[in-house]
Amino acid sequence: MKSFRFITIVSALLIAAAAQAQTVMIRHAQVYTMDRQGTLDNTDVLIAGGRIQQIGKDLALPQGDAKVIDAAGRPLTPGFFAGIGSIGIEEVSAVEPSVDSGLALKEMRPEFDVTTAYNPNSSLVPVTRIEGFTFTLLGAGASGTIIGGQGRVVELDGGYRSFIGNPVLYVNVGRDASKLSGNSRAGQWMLLNQALAEAQKPPAANEARLMTRNGQKTLAEYTKKPMKTVFNADRASDILEVLRFAEKHGLNPVISGGNQAWMVAQQLAAAGVPVLLDPLADLPINFDDVGSRMDNAALLAAAGVVVAVSGDDSHNARKQRQMAGNAVSYGLPHEAGLAALTSNPADIFDVGDRQGHIRRGMPANVVLWSGDPLEVTSAADLVIINGKPEPMVSRQTKLRDRYLQRNPAMPRAYIKP
Repeated sequence: MKSFRFITIVSALLIAAAAQAQTVMIRHAQVYTMDRQGTLDNTDVLIAGGRIQQIGKDLALPQGDAKVIDAAGRPLTPGFFAGIGSIGIEEVSAVEPSVDSGLALKEMRPEFDVTTAYNPNSSLVPVTRIEGFTFTLLGAGASGTIIGGQGRVVELDGGYRSFIGNPVLYVNVGRDASKLSGNSRAGQWMLLNQALAEAQKPPAANEARLMTRNGQKTLAEYTKKPMKTVFNADRASDILEVLRFAEKHGLNPVISGGNQAWMVAQQLAAAGVPVLLDPLADLPINFDDVGSRMDNAALLAAAGVVVAVSGDDSHNARKQRQMAGNAVSYGLPHEAGLAALTSNPADIFDVGDRQGHIRRGMPANVVLWSGDPLEVTSAADLVIINGKPEPMVSRQTKLRDRYLQRNPAMPRAYIKP
């Protein structure tokens, strides 16, 4: 029995290795390398052993079995970033037992780590993947406190341990002032400064404290670069306070939200702090959003700020493309719009050696599109993650195929195209 199980396991591993090692030649593509080579027309890309082996024109096909795909001039990009979200740690947002992205404890617990709840078998993973997204950043948000916990970048290849890069800490400031701070922005910064003081010099056992010992140790780690701390802040004054706070405590900050970031673009650029934003945010739905504008991304990029797109919820991650396209329509250069979905988020979170670029020697995480990927009428024709072509199937496509049957007797609106 044990021998049979061993053979079965070995066979499964060999099959998986063979899938990973598949040789794919993509010919005649418009290759957006998002790297030093720029955009290459009518170019071939050879993928073997899970990595990009060659990029060039009229490449020789290697010996042995190879899948050849004629792109016929279609765009080939790095896989897209699905933003900060809950893919794999949330199934149905209205069903509380299926949501693992938040902690309800009314205290600061920076040691809270959502990656332990990640489920690669979530229906959201293939739904997002077949839309051209190959990686995401798991977010952590604790209600009733300021420090939300930790997340990490995960590749959407369906693996149980597909995490890459360093852990990321989340801090929420601004209008979402927690009960812990007495609903005061000033109270938030007071508590955050006290928390950092605890992390750097833990109080004695008989002294009052804000965090557990593990929380103090965790927070201390984020004062050592390159680990990133994501501050959710929209108001310009809050963003400036983040810059001062981060410099004081040696943190490596990223701004998420940033609806008024354009007002302090020069300060962000000077500090080298990137911004993850929703380019569609343009309504003053609260006092922190007064001054929101559609050309926020364009103004930030023009000032030299690194911009990435992260706006919609996990169930609609595909809309990230539309957001980047809107940013382009409001002045962001087209290649900068693509960078906001590929190289920028990959580099911000220190995973640019695996995602966000098409570069010789890198793992092959690429997408072949039917047309301009920033146009909503385009679609992903081929998604390759770590050298493996992914099946373009999800729960949504299966439901479509099951229930949208051909019926010539029905009017055109009711039959499958």
